Amino acid sequence: MPESDRATLAASLLRSLDPADDPQADAAWAAEIQRRIESIDSGTAELRPWDDVMSEMRQRRSG
Repeated sequence: MPESDRATLAASLLRSLDPADDPQADAAWAAEIQRRIESIDSGTAELRPWDDVMSEMRQRRSG
């Protein structure tokens, strides 16, 4: 999926969770989403398997 389509989809999903219209928040989220997409595309993001993340969270919760 092209980068711009992913950003549009992400923004739409976020708006569906919080229908309050806040243009500044929308712009900030759009910029953050774009930054994250670029980080992933450039290979600088640290990507981790979902199972590893969930395992770590369970360990943190159990003390």
